[in-house]
Amino acid sequence: MMISRRATLRLAALGTAAALVSRPSFATAPAFVTAPSFATTRVRIGVLKFGTVSWALDTLKQHKLDTANGIDLEIIDFAGEDATNVAMLAGAIDIIVSDWLWVSRQRSEGVDLTLVPYSTAVGAIMVKEGPPIRTIIDLKGKKIGVAGGPLDKSWLLIQALARRDHGLDLPATSDIVFGAPPLISEKAMQGELDAVLNFWHFCARLEANGFRRLIGADDAAKALGASGAVSALGYVFHDKWAKENPDAVRGFIKASAQAKDLLARSDDEWLRLAPIIRAQGQELAKLRDRYREGIPRRPVAEDAADAGRLYRVLAEIGGDKLVGRAPEMAPGTFWQELPK
Repeated sequence: MMISRRATLRLAALGTAAALVSRPSFATAPAFVTAPSFATTRVRIGVLKFGTVSWALDTLKQHKLDTANGIDLEIIDFAGEDATNVAMLAGAIDIIVSDWLWVSRQRSEGVDLTLVPYSTAVGAIMVKEGPPIRTIIDLKGKKIGVAGGPLDKSWLLIQALARRDHGLDLPATSDIVFGAPPLISEKAMQGELDAVLNFWHFCARLEANGFRRLIGADDAAKALGASGAVSALGYVFHDKWAKENPDAVRGFIKASAQAKDLLARSDDEWLRLAPIIRAQGQELAKLRDRYREGIPRRPVAEDAADAGRLYRVLAEIGGDKLVGRAPEMAPGTFWQELPK
């Protein structure tokens, strides 16, 4: 649902002040980071308080990678995705994390948002080890829990693949139950659902507790035309802000990349994050491994091209409720000026 400018500003005035909670400073940086002698630029990023984005941002702040790259990153916690979107549209923050479908729709409506790839990690259909569910066809007649709602990208991609390759209309032939991610996982663990499609980190926790991946949204995306792993989410900001603050946006992107590189190579960093992640042992290891798999590694132009292909698939199955009246992904959805 699109938000009018008046409604946006009203919601921002009422909700943003209550939602904005800056995090405290972190410990002294390790020896390998040298703080710059020049002044830093404040950059405000809005994130879900308990979201996975917080893992990388905590790492970034812990090692002072923001100041090492000329910025002072202010992390602002929000209770929900709608609140971050409203704050971004109202200009209360500089960066959020969202998906390219939302960015494209905003651009098609005249809003100058753009994004930089953040993660390719996506959800999957998860089933318990043992039951005779081995392919998509076996989902016919089963009770399937779906997180994210009927217009979730992963759910639509898997539906599209089932229709194309097997002539199977999952919503029509199966019992579909929508719910919040924690509830969907809980019902799966209790055996009340035959299969579940959940967000990637909930899937990773299920993997560590006796579940297996039947098919991932990334598998469906590749089968439907993507040449590689497509970023599901990105760092979103206004073109105008990026043009007015080129050093700040590049400093943030570099700091983020350095934090992800540290998470990619250091198991100790994951042990430090364990209390924040609320996982340990096999569960922490599975979350670590799936997170690492989701770090974008290819040129943004390739990511954008594949997202454009998938957009057409999603527009066909999701219709106006998903993409509005734009038949193609809006030009400029992916920011093309990444630092080398």
